[in-house]
Amino acid sequence: MTRRLVLSYVTVAVVVLLCLEIPLGYLYARAERERLEGQVEHSAEVVGALADEAIRDGQLDRLDLLAAESAEQFGGRVVIVDGEGALLSSSHPLRTEEAQPAALPEIQAALRGQAHIGIRTSVIGGVKSLSVGVPTRPGATVRGAVRITIATTGVEARIHRLWLSLAAVGLVVLAVVMGVGFVLARWISRPVDALEQATRHLADGTLPAPASTTTGPMELRRLADTFNRTAARLQHLIAAQHSFAGHASHQLKTPLAALRLRLEILEADVPANARGTLAAALTETDRLGRMVETLLAMARIEEGSDLPVPADLDAAVEDRVRMWQPLAGQRRVQLAVTGDPVGQVYALPGALEQILDNLLANAMNAAPEGSTITVKTHRVRVETGARGDRHDTVVELHIIDQGPGMSEAQRLRAFDRFWRAPDAVKGGTGLGLALVQQLTEASGGHVELRAAAAGVDAVVSLAPVAATERLSAGSMSGHERVVPMAGATGQESASRAPEFRQARPER
Repeated sequence: MTRRLVLSYVTVAVVVLLCLEIPLGYLYARAERERLEGQVEHSAEVVGALADEAIRDGQLDRLDLLAAESAEQFGGRVVIVDGEGALLSSSHPLRTEEAQPAALPEIQAALRGQAHIGIRTSVIGGVKSLSVGVPTRPGATVRGAVRITIATTGVEARIHRLWLSLAAVGLVVLAVVMGVGFVLARWISRPVDALEQATRHLADGTLPAPASTTTGPMELRRLADTFNRTAARLQHLIAAQHSFAGHASHQLKTPLAALRLRLEILEADVPANARGTLAAALTETDRLGRMVETLLAMARIEEGSDLPVPADLDAAVEDRVRMWQPLAGQRRVQLAVTGDPVGQVYALPGALEQILDNLLANAMNAAPEGSTITVKTHRVRVETGARGDRHDTVVELHIIDQGPGMSEAQRLRAFDRFWRAPDAVKGGTGLGLALVQQLTEASGGHVELRAAAAGVDAVVSLAPVAATERLSAGSMSGHERVVPMAGATGQESASRAPEFRQARPER
């Protein structure tokens, strides 16, 4: 900002200087040339009067002396001709272009007795000169003409010095403007930079130091004061929201556990015709419990206390697929792992397991009997940079089901909290994909839902820890593999993912 402000000040100063100095220099140069022309014109008229007197009296010998003295006095060249244009006298030997004086434009104009004086600027002998021709006596009868040529070197030198002086003054003024402008720009931009830094901290979720309200223009001081009050209010609201979500979710866990226990105790005393209602109440209690656990998990993510760490995605996929294998067998759905081993990626501690659990739960609820849920991992090169001139490698995790699928509008809304598809299985909380999105973005990645050939392709993109791939033992690169149950029971699998037992989302 400081650079732009100084540049704007200098630009304005340059425009003002150009508007002032160029007309001033032009007017001075024209005045100097007009003054020289006036002097030469007056000198030519004086010499012409004296020459006319000598020609009238027949004292032509006086013309040589007159021409020599006049040329010495004026610092130029003097040529005198008679009424026919024949040379009478010259202060200097005639040059080639002056060999025929009667052919010179200014002498021709003077011999015709014209009222105006013939003045022209020419380059004679490599020197820029001013030539003036006048009749010796104005009137119908012209006895002769006088031509005076004076070099304009002195005038041009004065004009050149003036332009140099104006340029020097302009540079000094620009230097002063730049110095003053820099101080003024720093005075203005310093509080703006402080506000920008405070805003960045506020956007990152950290409480910024109060912006200074004692420096800068009055408008920026008022802006800083307003920002401080807004930041304090926003931080208070965010803290209150986090506190409410965390405390409310935590406080609800105990009553929910007690409620479920009481409902289970009542099961023995409930008539057979009311068992369905009791089962529905237990299901809703479980759903509310999962919702509470998910809200707690999301509140912990929003706290932002954890940083992404290296985590083995291949091991997480093998573990969670093995954990879900018993339920998949019950629903007659096959779980298949394919793709290439990808090694470690950056993720929050425990995030990979929660991401896989939530996405597999969604896929399991959407997959029909006899279908296959595919879990695929591979590396992808993506274009980066403003012009796509750089390439980075990311790791993509795909979980593809063969369910009814979702429309584009539904896929865009699927990450909204508490949103569920119209045809979703009952019992879901609508928080699973929102949790997946938070976990992925907090890990520095990206998640999206894509249309598959049949069903939905949930794609999670994460940054790899190393550029080289780390092959897992026993894996078959590029070939599909079905993960066995390895003798794990449903209770054993559930104990390995305590958070997921209470947060099983559905689309």
